[in-house]
Amino acid sequence: MKTQLQTVLAVCLMALCWMPINAQKSVMRGDVDNDSKVTITDATELIDYLLGGDGSALNLEAADFDVDGSVNIADAVALIDFLLTGEMPDVYEPVIETFTVGSVTFDMLLVEGGTFMMGGRVDIDPYVKTWELPVHQVTLSDYYICTTEVTQALWRAVMGTTQNPSWFTSANGYTNDFKRPVESVTFANCQSFITKLNQKTGKTFRLLTEAEWEYAARGGKYDHGYMYAGGNDIDEIAWHIDNSGDVTHAVGTKTPNELGIYDMAGNVGEWCSDWYGLYTEEPQTNPTGPATGTCRIVRGGSWNQGWRMNRVTYRREGIPFDSNVNVGLRIAMSVQ
Repeated sequence: MKTQLQTVLAVCLMALCWMPINAQKSVMRGDVDNDSKVTITDATELIDYLLGGDGSALNLEAADFDVDGSVNIADAVALIDFLLTGEMPDVYEPVIETFTVGSVTFDMLLVEGGTFMMGGRVDIDPYVKTWELPVHQVTLSDYYICTTEVTQALWRAVMGTTQNPSWFTSANGYTNDFKRPVESVTFANCQSFITKLNQKTGKTFRLLTEAEWEYAARGGKYDHGYMYAGGNDIDEIAWHIDNSGDVTHAVGTKTPNELGIYDMAGNVGEWCSDWYGLYTEEPQTNPTGPATGTCRIVRGGSWNQGWRMNRVTYRREGIPFDSNVNVGLRIAMSVQ
């Protein structure tokens, strides 16, 4: 990774050396070295820091050039692009609607639609499975997604306190932490929950399609090309088999992805609305999967699965009438 980064960015910096001085505009964002101007030196300092240098003398707030809350290779690429073109990157400003059922609140985040290449990331991921291919073009409309998985608290608020299907209760040696994601739910259980949630709120919530799930997990229009949903270090963004302690955890306690969505890798897998089927090469718009099938799609790894199954493009089959301690749900809502 380090060698690849050095090679790619070195080429970009060589190109910058031929740029005219007037392309090196002065802005507050990008002034990594605190000299009140943005030049190739800032790009060099940022790259050196990312390669393991000392950042104590740098303005790391200004180094977050794409203003996503972290300093990474995407900032270096955006800064180089600015020096080459003079165009600032878009600043992501999340649009959130908050809902309350009983005393439980949850946030629905607007995902701006767009076109992306769905399927295994063969350029960065040597562990792509055949059922993640072929890569194909998908165009999606805007939609809303819950920033967290459905919690036990929300499930109880909608379905009643006697209908909490979680295996992780005090009866099994764990405390009743209702901020954990609900699990041990069948596909039909999820549909019943959504029906009652819609009755209580007057809205039209639903499960995500598989394409909507992957697009949101990747970060939508702000996709940085990570292997997992929000980063390349799985411990930072997911509760998985090597760090979970063999239990689920309260939602939203790991680092979110580029859009501010939590746990799209790890904690529990999530039912999608699609029937399971193999991909085709044809471009698609707002796909909903096969018309019929025997299994539904489950996306996102879980607390008892390894890193391979937590990759952003990994997909698996779920038997609709089965429940599993590592599968829950996340809700979506179409833009009216």
